[in-house]
Amino acid sequence: MEFDFMTGAIEAVLFASGEPIEAEKLAQTLETDVKAVQSAIEQLNEYYSRDQRGFEIVKLENSYQMTTRAFYGEITRRALDHRRNTPLSNAALEILAVVAYNQPVTKGYIEQIRGVDCFYGINSLIEKGLIEERGRLDAPGRPRLYGTTADFLRCFGLSSLDQLPKLSSIDVLQPEVSNETDDAQQVLPI
Repeated sequence: MEFDFMTGAIEAVLFASGEPIEAEKLAQTLETDVKAVQSAIEQLNEYYSRDQRGFEIVKLENSYQMTTRAFYGEITRRALDHRRNTPLSNAALEILAVVAYNQPVTKGYIEQIRGVDCFYGINSLIEKGLIEERGRLDAPGRPRLYGTTADFLRCFGLSSLDQLPKLSSIDVLQPEVSNETDDAQQVLPI
C-alpha cells in the first residue's frame, strides 16, 4: 500500500470515528501490519507538530484516536462552550482515584473507602465520560461495576493505566486517644 494513501486513510478513519480505534483493527482495515500503522501515525504526528496543526493522534492503550492538540484546548473550549469540561470537585477526584486504581469496583466499595454516599459523584463522572459501567458483580443484588474510560486516559494525558503514579504507603495520624496509662498519640497505618 502506498504510504500517502495509508496516512490519508488513517486520518480519515480516525477523524470519522471520533472514538479510539484499535491498532489491530486499523491494520486489518488497511491490509497491513500494526508496525506499519504505528510508523505512519508517528510520521503524521511529526507532520502535525512541525506545522503546528490543531490536532494530533494519541495512543490510548492499544488504540489510537485523533484529538485536538492540547495547545489549542482553551480556545476550543471557549468556542464550543463545553459544560462537560468544568473542573472536578475534590469528591469527584477522590471517586475517580478509587475507580482508577481499583477497577472494576462497585459503588459500595467506593463508599466504603470514602465513608460517604457517592451516588451523585459517580453519576457526574459518568456524564463527563470519565467512568463507565463495566458489567455486574456476581454477588447478591448484582451491583454495577465501574471502570475508567478512554476519555479518562486522554483527559489525564495517559496512554494506559500503567502510567498512573504509584501509590505509596501512607501513615495517618489518628486523633489523640485517651488511655488510662498512656496519653500518647497513636499512629495507625491504613
